[in-house]
Amino acid sequence: MKNKKFDHPVQSAALPWRIGEDGIRQVMLLTSRETGRWVIPKGWPIKKRKPAEVASQEAYEEAGLIGQIVGKRPIGRFHYEKRLANGAVLCEVRVYLFRVEQQLDEWPEKRQRTTQWFEAREAANRVDEGGLAEIINNFAGSYARFVVFRKP
Repeated sequence: MKNKKFDHPVQSAALPWRIGEDGIRQVMLLTSRETGRWVIPKGWPIKKRKPAEVASQEAYEEAGLIGQIVGKRPIGRFHYEKRLANGAVLCEVRVYLFRVEQQLDEWPEKRQRTTQWFEAREAANRVDEGGLAEIINNFAGSYARFVVFRKP
């Protein structure tokens, strides 16, 4: 039986970010389970959930992140080759900005991945996918004002 998920493979991803103590934008990357490459949280569609909600869920499951998706639309798209047991498929990934409020001490995939904060331009240099690097670089260089989240 053919897996319909791979007919038009589209994933939703979160680009986790915060403003560091020095006022510089930082991006969290995490390692992939299979290859250990630096990536962002991403996953397949979930029935009855919007793509941005899926991105937020993946940020929690893969990196223990709690926060908010910024905006209703993806900030960019990139393609990568998803390795499968019987080959590979080219996937489109729609990336949503995810403002991080906190990282939990425990989360579902904690023992399967490493997470690390990078200055945004450094994060762009660490990822293998050129399209993702371009999205991160555009984010790093944008002049949009972001309000730092502070708890009362």
